[in-house]
Amino acid sequence: MTKGIEGKVVLITGGSSGIGAETARLLAERGAKVAIAARRKDKLDEVVAQIAENGGTARAYALDVTDKSAVQSVVAAIVADFGRLDVLINNAGLMPIRPMAEVNTDEWDQMIDVNLKGTLYGIAAALPGFLEQGSGHIINLSSVAGIKVFAPGGTVYSGTKFAVSAISEGLRHEVGEKVRVTSIEPGAVESDLKFTTSGAAAKTVLDFYKQAIPAASVARAIAFAVEQPDDVDVNAIVIRPTAQQF
Repeated sequence: MTKGIEGKVVLITGGSSGIGAETARLLAERGAKVAIAARRKDKLDEVVAQIAENGGTARAYALDVTDKSAVQSVVAAIVADFGRLDVLINNAGLMPIRPMAEVNTDEWDQMIDVNLKGTLYGIAAALPGFLEQGSGHIINLSSVAGIKVFAPGGTVYSGTKFAVSAISEGLRHEVGEKVRVTSIEPGAVESDLKFTTSGAAAKTVLDFYKQAIPAASVARAIAFAVEQPDDVDVNAIVIRPTAQQF
């Protein structure tokens, strides 16, 4: 079903590593024109070079998803460079695990800004164009922690991911006749996410991630949603290691 992907212009935030980079490689392999955005431009350039070596089309855009005007500017640049935008994948995120009793409000703010506001800013930048052209696909990276609260330690992270799942479903109700909306809800996946925890919980997180599945597994799930015919909207995909109980 690569013809459901071929030629589509796809923006992936958090595209410098992990799920974002693997999704970029896979979609480009299947004929998409891929725009990857993240703060680490040098890492983005490496992914773009790998895609180009394999005959794909990709461009890198430096972006901090917590900067609303920057997100707007990157979407506008992609439309100028490629002529349109067909798919937005809101993938940027972080997951510092810490008991709420430690009251680390800086980490709370970071998760709200990146996981939640970053997703909303992406939607705000892409949605008007999607509605105007009468088509588009918004894919939001939630989590199994957006289905069941991951506590102790992941309470605020779960809060942001529950919100992402709720926004995805609400957006589908509002614009579903023109724009497809998918919530991807992974469990433990091999990526840099596990390194965003510091302090006493860091070892626990790393131990939990020993069961992680490759990021490429989630990339295939995303590709499945993208490649469906226009009249098929895959609303949610939960994907986790077979060994993971949570």
